[in-house]
Amino acid sequence: MISSFLLKSNPFLDAYIDSDLLGKSIFVSLVVLSLISWSILLYKLWLTRKVKNGSLSFRKLFFEKRSSPLSIDHTPGDYPNAFGIIHEVLKDKSLQILERNQSGSATHLSSADIALLETHGSTAIASLTKYLENHLYILSTIVTLAPFLGLLGTVYGILVTFTQMQTDPGSGANQAILGGLSLALTTTVLGLVDAIPALIGYNYLKNVVHNFETDMERFATDILSSIELQYRPVEQ
Repeated sequence: MISSFLLKSNPFLDAYIDSDLLGKSIFVSLVVLSLISWSILLYKLWLTRKVKNGSLSFRKLFFEKRSSPLSIDHTPGDYPNAFGIIHEVLKDKSLQILERNQSGSATHLSSADIALLETHGSTAIASLTKYLENHLYILSTIVTLAPFLGLLGTVYGILVTFTQMQTDPGSGANQAILGGLSLALTTTVLGLVDAIPALIGYNYLKNVVHNFETDMERFATDILSSIELQYRPVEQ
């Protein structure tokens, strides 16, 4: 009984039913944009949380064993462990360089070697940042596209109103005005309802990824400092 009352009094449903094919297409497009927006937003929020939690766990492990940074192993999980991946990249490159530099029983890393490791670390961080920002452009596109679709529905609804008033200036004029304005206003509302969460979500996720990128750079510096401290040449 309550659901039937809501369906009868829902202005969006009434406007959709009373609109023509183009009006219905605009409605459907706005609903699809909303579903895409919320799907990406919720997935990205879940993914960034998982990545950050896994990275914090690995950072704790690293600081417990930082005296021997190249002995720490990273076990891949179901989702990327950003700090673990950065450590794995720097560890593999360090071992390769140390093997190349090995002379007798002494191994060390020069300043040029450390600079090379920094480059590999920066590349790994850039790849992880790109992964976390993947598909965020869709949210920014929806922020721009949804209001324009809503505006299209507004203009089309007004156009339909005046067209029906010209063709039927009699008793059907009031109904034509109400139907056209209903289409115009509801599509405007839907466009804003799509754009506002997408805008907030996009800005929030970009800020989260930017802050996490800073954390990754800081952690890479900690790894390099530990490696350099252990394998720098002893001054005579």
